[in-house]
Amino acid sequence: MGKIEIEALRERRKGYLQEAVLYAVGIAGILLVTMVAPNTLRLLGGLMLSNRRFSEQARAALSRLARKGYIEFEESHGKKYARITSSGRRVLELERQKLLMRPSKGKRWDRRFRMVMFDIAEKRKAIRIQFREAMREAGFLRLQDSVWVYPYNCDDFIQLLKADLHLGREVLYVIVEKMDNDAWVRKHFKLPPA
Repeated sequence: MGKIEIEALRERRKGYLQEAVLYAVGIAGILLVTMVAPNTLRLLGGLMLSNRRFSEQARAALSRLARKGYIEFEESHGKKYARITSSGRRVLELERQKLLMRPSKGKRWDRRFRMVMFDIAEKRKAIRIQFREAMREAGFLRLQDSVWVYPYNCDDFIQLLKADLHLGREVLYVIVEKMDNDAWVRKHFKLPPA
């Protein structure tokens, strides 16, 4: 494995670890900091090699989550606890919505497409990029730079994403009954032909 691949793997692991720690704190509501490492290790199924090294990485993940504002620390009776913040809860809910949106075999299509159109100003380019990346990760298909389509109900996801990124009228959610030349869109989502 090349140097770039190893570096990318390290970054992915950091992300996985932060997510697992956030889930652990989110599920418990408040968690003793010394308890995070062993519980998170079980969640990850042994992703890291040694308990000692993992413990250090878990603490680093806690620090990163605190810097992002997803958790906060508090002390009680000489022990340090991590508590999830409202911002952390929003991130968890957004991730949960992404998982719910993944097409499954039991999901029935109502023969309507959901279109999301947005016009985010150039001065908020970073937010625009984040929005596009979230749409891509959730499984939307890009029709144009600012027009994306999805075949299933995704209103909750879009509302959460708008709230998280502080977007309002810049984003429009539209339900489309008919779309011209939609064969390639249907094929992409593995939907029945017209």
